[in-house]
Amino acid sequence: MTTSPAPRIPEAVHRRRWAILGVLMLSLLIVVLDNSILNVAIKTIATPAPTGLGATQSEIEWAINSYTLVFAGLLFTAGLIGDRLGRKKVLLGGLVVFGIGSALAAESGSPGQLITYRAVMALGAAFVMPATLAVLMNVFERSEQPKAIGIWAGGVGLAIAIGPITGGALLDHFWWGSVFLINVPIVLVALTLMVWLVPDSRDPSPGRLDPVGVVLSVLGLVLLVYGIIKGGELADFTDAKVLATIIAGVVVLIGFVVYEKHSDHPSLDVTYFRNKVFSAAMAAIALVFFALMGVTFFGVFYTQSVRGYSPLESGLLMLPLAAAQMIFAPRARLLVDRFGNRATTTAGMLLIAATLAAFAGFEADTPIWLLEVVFFLMGTGMAHIMTPTSVVIMQALPREKAGSASALSNTFRQVGGALGIAVLGSVLATSYRGGIEGRLGALPPGLRDTAGESIEATLGIAEKLGPRGQALVTPAYDAFLHAMHVTALWGTGVALIGAVVVAVFLPGRSPAAEAGEREPELISTGD
Repeated sequence: MTTSPAPRIPEAVHRRRWAILGVLMLSLLIVVLDNSILNVAIKTIATPAPTGLGATQSEIEWAINSYTLVFAGLLFTAGLIGDRLGRKKVLLGGLVVFGIGSALAAESGSPGQLITYRAVMALGAAFVMPATLAVLMNVFERSEQPKAIGIWAGGVGLAIAIGPITGGALLDHFWWGSVFLINVPIVLVALTLMVWLVPDSRDPSPGRLDPVGVVLSVLGLVLLVYGIIKGGELADFTDAKVLATIIAGVVVLIGFVVYEKHSDHPSLDVTYFRNKVFSAAMAAIALVFFALMGVTFFGVFYTQSVRGYSPLESGLLMLPLAAAQMIFAPRARLLVDRFGNRATTTAGMLLIAATLAAFAGFEADTPIWLLEVVFFLMGTGMAHIMTPTSVVIMQALPREKAGSASALSNTFRQVGGALGIAVLGSVLATSYRGGIEGRLGALPPGLRDTAGESIEATLGIAEKLGPRGQALVTPAYDAFLHAMHVTALWGTGVALIGAVVVAVFLPGRSPAAEAGEREPELISTGD
């Protein structure tokens, strides 16, 4: 039985499958590295020129979300193009575009340029991410796929570790643009290794492209996220323009789903979601990234603005989160074999909820080792969500549709993250403005709105005012901590919803899981 699938993968490819996985992880590394590096640089980019770009909180959210939304919106099409033209060709082209976008972003002269060039980077990344998993599914036999996916998921943890530390080290010695320029040499190495090692593969029956679906999905997401971010910027979600934009976004997204349902070549095949297990796995991925991306957003301001850590020190503080992912992501399948998907993933979601709730108790003088413990537990929870749900999703579809399954998984992750930054970022901005507004009365009218946008804006104006501005510093810290507590509780609520979803719909101990108990022996003999 173990030898029957062998002919599906050529022996020459099978022999170098682990080297191929290493190249795929390097390609994945730069895509994930980009966001984790940017997280550490947020405060620097918000600092006025010449140190940074003087970006407002809403511009920072857009610098993150322009990447995320283009990435998410194009993943379906990128997966289909990879299925049609060949995954290797698409990987190579995506890396080239990503490298060019990184070089341009490094030289941005304004927040608007940075937002635009980040979108170019996302265009390249959209073709890289689904192709890595699709190639993986075509060079590993089904028996080894859970282990390979676990290692692949551990690569995300590695990027989370390398990103903040690398970004912090670069910001300590170079200008803020160096956090993007660092991508270029990594791209060159990945391109060289990929040409040499990675085989090409394609779907023998690829789907047709769906330009209408792509336009509707991107337009709907941009309108929705724009409305949410604008509401947070104004601290008023009842504003007519905000409401109109959010409603328009929802309407367009509903139109997208209806169009896809009736299309004979949909980029999003809604029939997949008739499978409750598949749908629950997708929901878990979206909800965990919704909560985690929001926490990362305010966590940087907490460690750098309130606690006074440098970018490098702030990056080092993220090490426990990354270490936990690298330790547990490749091993999570063992818990799934023993306890089933439901118990493992539900426990992971509950652990994420508990760590988010812990942020609601953090103050300016909380012992830093507590933050480290929380980050480690957060990484542990994430590892026990991402690996089992990725396996469920990738094995739910035929091998030939690996690009589509990967694209769908990453789309939900990116959309969840984008909405997390938009919603929780807006909660943070609204709560902060509400907390600081009463202390800005002494400022000239023109400065009050600017000072209320974020803690960096308040502290920047306080510094310009000299001794007169010192009275704003403590209220700014207090207002931010209150806003962080409120935002953390929102994130906790989202994680608890995710725990309920996976507890109800994911499978428990199944015959497949019992068969999987024999898998470690099979895999260990092949190493």
